[in-house]
Amino acid sequence: MNFTCNTKELNEAISNVMRAVSTKVTIPTIEGILIECGSDTLSLTGYDFEFGINTTLQARVSEPGAIVINAKVLSDIVRKLSGGSVTFDISGLSVSISCGQTQYNIMGIDAEDYPELPSVSGGFPLILNQGLLTNMVSQTLFAVADNESAKPVHTGLKFELSLNQIRLIGVDGFRLAIRTETIQNDGDDISFIVPKKTIRELMKLMNEPDSEISISVGKRHIVFNLENYSIISRLLDGDFLDYNSAIPKTSNTTVLINTSDAISCIERTLPVIENDKKNPIRCLFENDEMRVSTVSSLGRVVDYTHANVSGDRVEIGFNSKYVLDALHNADTDQVRLELGSAVSPAKILPVNDDGFLFLVLPMRLKNEN
Repeated sequence: MNFTCNTKELNEAISNVMRAVSTKVTIPTIEGILIECGSDTLSLTGYDFEFGINTTLQARVSEPGAIVINAKVLSDIVRKLSGGSVTFDISGLSVSISCGQTQYNIMGIDAEDYPELPSVSGGFPLILNQGLLTNMVSQTLFAVADNESAKPVHTGLKFELSLNQIRLIGVDGFRLAIRTETIQNDGDDISFIVPKKTIRELMKLMNEPDSEISISVGKRHIVFNLENYSIISRLLDGDFLDYNSAIPKTSNTTVLINTSDAISCIERTLPVIENDKKNPIRCLFENDEMRVSTVSSLGRVVDYTHANVSGDRVEIGFNSKYVLDALHNADTDQVRLELGSAVSPAKILPVNDDGFLFLVLPMRLKNEN
């Protein structure tokens, strides 16, 4: 096996593919990157049995073949090379890497031992604009649970596809984020849940907002194809939250408020919040005003900002982080808050449509003395 390729392109490809290489399972084969040569292309694959990245780049191939090389060793070598092109010459498991006057000789691993990536051929097809998907993910991924101490199925982002519509849903037990968009889709209704790690890695590769991304969904796995990269991932299984029943159908108070004013008002309470106390703030909505306060062993703060309040007076407690996350991701100058009572979830929506919906559970308030 022998090939020559551009050093910079190879380094970038290795850096991206490495993110799918196992760091938890000490199996030499999956601690490596699978390198395969065709007639004039070079393929790199990283896979940890749950998540994989594959990419192809141009190469001058003298002799096709395949080898697995430890990912960290390969990355450390290629990152330090200074020449414009690098040549790999493999004989058996002996790997010679030469670039300019630099030459390395290392040992590889038999490619036959590398696990086969799952196939999703014939899966449900979907094509989306990268910019649209990036925007939808940014408004929902923050609400996805970070660890499995919540509920394993809630550590993923749920996709729901129906006639000419796509919806993304994230939930972690304390908050809910929903983003809905109109697309061209006349296929069957389908839903699936993609692990948060997969979505995060996908976002790092989606840097062409005007380009398209192709998605194939199978029973247990999903494949995202963009430019010269493919990402394959297992799907999560389980009973996802029945979010429609969790969303309050009525409200007693509606508040229209400038998003940046609300953010600033809440952020001014942060210096006296003790981080181990779940970031509690007290919000009072009445008389066209939002009053935000908090009390801790560090001190007390009260701040106000203008708001258009319609309906009953409401005093409600929140985890400040959850409210700030929702407001920062609202991506609108003004938002609409719909409140039922001090113990009902608060809805945060756009003023005039339902493109996104954030739901934040309240915290029980103690008397301020």
